[in-house]
Amino acid sequence: MKGLSALDVHLLDMRAREIGGWRRGLLEFCYFGIKNARACLFVGLFFIAMMVIPRTGIAGLPRYDVLLAVALLIQFWMVCSKLETMDELKAICLFHMVGFALEAFKVSGSIRSWSYPDFGYTKILDVPLFAGFMYAAVGSYVVQAWRLFDLRIRHHPPYWMATTVAILIYANFFTHH
Repeated sequence: MKGLSALDVHLLDMRAREIGGWRRGLLEFCYFGIKNARACLFVGLFFIAMMVIPRTGIAGLPRYDVLLAVALLIQFWMVCSKLETMDELKAICLFHMVGFALEAFKVSGSIRSWSYPDFGYTKILDVPLFAGFMYAAVGSYVVQAWRLFDLRIRHHPPYWMATTVAILIYANFFTHH
């Protein structure tokens, strides 16, 4: 999509906003909204698919499998059209794998926080593979927003501290039933 790629270039070009005063504030507010909407592209398309695909599936394919195919097609399209880079895709895949593992834990026989009761050919450990894309959608937003807002981390906490907080967060997830 040349239109979306051109929009990305424009959104990242600060020279286009060499104005001041209240006009600058209004323009930045508009750009903030546009950048967020653009970062939500995968999320929005995947959410629409989840809303419109009937529970019975399409053309004999179960809903969970259709959702997986749609998610893969959206991801493929975004990479091929250069709306996402390969590095961003790697990060999104990591979100998918972690999300799938979290889902597998929550639907396991000993936890049973929720379930995926419908049939699907692409279910592993009672979790449809599309479920990881719910987490990947969050990852897609994060990496897209990171790039579009040109975010940088300053004064990152020491790695031991960040690791400790991450461990505590996941410990809470795995122990809170």
